[in-house]
Amino acid sequence: MKEYISTENYDVIVVGAGHAGSEAALAAARMGQKTLLLTINLDMVAFMPCNPSIGGPAKGIVVREIDALGGQMAKNIDATYIQMRMLNTGKGPAVRALRAQADKNEYHQVMKNTLEKEPNLTLRQAMVERLLVKDGSCYGVVTNTGAQYQGKAVVLTAGTSSRGKIIIGELMYSSGPNNSIPSIKLSENLEQLGFQLQRFKTGTPPRVDKNTVDFTQMEEQPGDQTPRTFSFETPITDYLKDQVSCWMTYTNEQTHQIIRDNLDRAPMFSGVIEGVGPRYCPSIEDKVVRFADKPRHQIFMEPEGRHTQEYYVGDFSTSMPEDVQQEMLHSVAGLEHAQMMRPGYAIEYDVVEPWQLKPTLETKVVANLYTAGQMNGTSGYEEAAGQGLIAGINAALRVQGKDPFILGRDEAYIGVMIDDLVTKGTNEPYRLLTSRAEYRLILRHDNADARLTQKGFELGLISSNRQEVFVKKQAQVAAEIKRLQQTRIKPSAAINDFLAGLGMKPLKDGMLAADFLKRPEVNYATLLQFIAPAPEKLPIAVTEQVEIALKYAGYIKKEAAQIAHLQKLEAKKIPENLDYDDVKGLATEALQKLKKINPTTMAQASRISGVNPADLSILMVYIQRGRIAKVKKEA
Repeated sequence: MKEYISTENYDVIVVGAGHAGSEAALAAARMGQKTLLLTINLDMVAFMPCNPSIGGPAKGIVVREIDALGGQMAKNIDATYIQMRMLNTGKGPAVRALRAQADKNEYHQVMKNTLEKEPNLTLRQAMVERLLVKDGSCYGVVTNTGAQYQGKAVVLTAGTSSRGKIIIGELMYSSGPNNSIPSIKLSENLEQLGFQLQRFKTGTPPRVDKNTVDFTQMEEQPGDQTPRTFSFETPITDYLKDQVSCWMTYTNEQTHQIIRDNLDRAPMFSGVIEGVGPRYCPSIEDKVVRFADKPRHQIFMEPEGRHTQEYYVGDFSTSMPEDVQQEMLHSVAGLEHAQMMRPGYAIEYDVVEPWQLKPTLETKVVANLYTAGQMNGTSGYEEAAGQGLIAGINAALRVQGKDPFILGRDEAYIGVMIDDLVTKGTNEPYRLLTSRAEYRLILRHDNADARLTQKGFELGLISSNRQEVFVKKQAQVAAEIKRLQQTRIKPSAAINDFLAGLGMKPLKDGMLAADFLKRPEVNYATLLQFIAPAPEKLPIAVTEQVEIALKYAGYIKKEAAQIAHLQKLEAKKIPENLDYDDVKGLATEALQKLKKINPTTMAQASRISGVNPADLSILMVYIQRGRIAKVKKEA
């Protein structure tokens, strides 16, 4: 194939237009960089090859963080959802998260239109096969038609297309997700450039025809009536009233026996599948084998859109042969006569081992090259979008000659995820969980704007109008907290009757409203029965933050103290070119891990598996001596 150089040069080139690539391209373009977004198929932009939903535990908070930084995912799902639910409402605020069912096709179309209309952004269909690299730096890409596109920074978000292989029982063929064209030569090129790749696997369940499902045998899962949105900018008044229900049913002993009888044909157990699958989202056959004593497993029937009859059989991922899949489905209550529109399948794909990345998501192997999304070893649309946003931001900052943007573990779930990936790597598809965050009471759904909007504004991704709204909201929160800390509730018949109804002692001496609100039985609305309202009517988003800030003040203060200690360690930088072989006394494992990861701070070094406190002390002394020697030499 004869190659030719495109007449247009770009600042940032993004390869892949899934959830990571879309966010990366929009961020770079909105930061003023001339951006090119290349994708194998324009009909697959922001496509949902697996479940048609956005959000969930930890993931929903990531979507809010993306929005607070100026990303697009939250706005896109707010424009295209067909059902919205707040999860874990009976638990504390640290684990609450929003989840929405998307109209799958509309989600894709709205994001594609957003990309097409974005100034500074060119969207083009092309398959990238090779990177242009000179003197260790990437300066462009080459497509399968021979076109060379040159840029100052490149972001790769190839996802599960990377040397993808679909597996259904005994059938195997080269393919990207949903029978799309796979990217073969780009993976080969990455290996030639010195990248270490590993093989991961994920899967999807069958899709069935709604008209052949008996929903009367299932439990209905309706959407919430309380208005909520993912984006801080979406008006509550736009909340959808006409929502589409999901449904829940269960597997049974017959289902499990069908699976056990056909394990010899299951690629998961026959040795056909080589890639490592996600521990937290296993196939149904894997569940049956691993949890042999469990009599049933939940199945969620999720609509794929308002204008399609396809339903996604959630938590029923499988790579069993098609005939076995049909038999499995027919054993489930409500699916006895279900017609399968698409079989489930497993897909294997290449992953760039993430310890080869810097916290900016720039690769250590090739400069000016960033990777994001599932090719970094994560699973899920939200994890991909969060990485894409950070990669796009840092690619733009690199072009602008500015300092990189790195989120700490105390600032965002996105920061937790990226730090986990680049510090620890991953030996299976990485999924964000609330348990991965040490400071989850700080990293809440409700306060993502308080944590990140100012940063988005400084990056140029948040408008001045939105910034003004944010500043006003924070002022309202602070003023109401102060008012409640100064307002005293006096004993009265009304309040003592209320307390008696709860089986609590009457109020004798009075107490501050802020302290009264700390009681588990009291919420902000209840409190207003006994004190005057705020001088101005406060929106729910404000009163929610006020209530959480006061109820959990002690816990939040404790986490803030831990964060302060972490920040001291983060401030202790490790020289970029430090030769760890010169650091005498390090344990062999610590030496190997430090050389492999090359941490940037003492805090990051402390999180590396195999590096113990004694190694950290030796490293700290070595660095300090080096600095002292440098000062003496300069003097």
